[in-house]
Amino acid sequence: MLAGNIKKSRKKLKLTQEGLARKADISYSTVIKLESGEIADPRMETLKKLANALNISIDDLVGQV
Repeated sequence: MLAGNIKKSRKKLKLTQEGLARKADISYSTVIKLESGEIADPRMETLKKLANALNISIDDLVGQV
Protein backbone atom coordinates (compact mmCIF):
# COMPACT_ATOMS: atom_id res chain seq x y z
CA MET A 1 0.00 0.00 0.00
CA LEU A 2 2.81 2.44 0.88
CA ALA A 3 4.62 1.72 -2.39
CA GLY A 4 1.51 2.34 -4.47
CA ASN A 5 0.59 5.49 -2.56
CA ILE A 6 4.04 6.99 -3.09
CA LYS A 7 3.97 6.22 -6.82
CA LYS A 8 0.40 7.47 -7.29
CA SER A 9 1.04 10.70 -5.39
CA ARG A 10 4.33 11.29 -7.21
CA LYS A 11 2.74 10.84 -10.62
CA LYS A 12 -0.17 13.10 -9.64
CA LEU A 13 2.39 15.86 -9.07
CA LYS A 14 4.17 14.93 -12.33
CA LEU A 15 7.42 14.22 -10.47
CA THR A 16 10.04 11.73 -11.54
CA GLN A 17 11.54 9.43 -8.92
CA GLU A 18 14.66 11.58 -9.04
CA GLY A 19 12.57 14.74 -8.67
CA LEU A 20 10.81 13.33 -5.63
CA ALA A 21 14.13 12.31 -4.11
CA ARG A 22 15.44 15.86 -4.49
CA LYS A 23 12.24 17.47 -3.19
CA ALA A 24 12.08 15.15 -0.17
CA ASP A 25 15.85 15.31 0.45
CA ILE A 26 16.21 11.52 0.40
CA SER A 27 18.32 9.34 -1.87
CA TYR A 28 17.12 8.32 -5.31
CA SER A 29 17.78 4.67 -4.46
CA THR A 30 15.54 4.98 -1.39
CA VAL A 31 12.67 6.24 -3.56
CA ILE A 32 13.15 3.31 -5.95
CA LYS A 33 13.24 0.82 -3.07
CA LEU A 34 10.16 2.33 -1.44
CA GLU A 35 8.13 2.28 -4.67
CA SER A 36 9.16 -1.31 -5.42
CA GLY A 37 8.24 -2.42 -1.91
CA GLU A 38 11.82 -3.43 -1.10
CA ILE A 39 11.66 -1.08 1.89
CA ALA A 40 8.35 -1.84 3.55
CA ASP A 41 8.95 -0.16 6.90
CA PRO A 42 10.81 3.14 6.41
CA ARG A 43 11.93 5.39 9.25
CA MET A 44 9.47 8.02 10.48
CA GLU A 45 11.83 10.78 9.32
CA THR A 46 11.68 9.40 5.76
CA LEU A 47 7.87 9.23 5.89
CA LYS A 48 7.70 12.84 7.10
CA LYS A 49 9.96 14.04 4.29
CA LEU A 50 7.97 12.12 1.66
CA ALA A 51 4.58 13.28 2.95
CA ASN A 52 5.78 16.88 2.99
CA ALA A 53 7.23 16.64 -0.53
CA LEU A 54 4.02 15.06 -1.83
CA ASN A 55 1.74 17.52 0.02
CA ILE A 56 -0.16 14.74 1.78
CA SER A 57 -0.48 13.53 5.36
CA ILE A 58 1.55 10.63 6.69
CA ASP A 59 -1.74 8.75 7.22
CA ASP A 60 -2.61 9.19 3.53
CA LEU A 61 0.90 8.15 2.58
CA VAL A 62 0.80 4.88 4.50
CA GLY A 63 -2.86 4.26 3.69
CA GLN A 64 -4.34 4.49 7.17
CA VAL A 65 -7.85 5.81 7.61
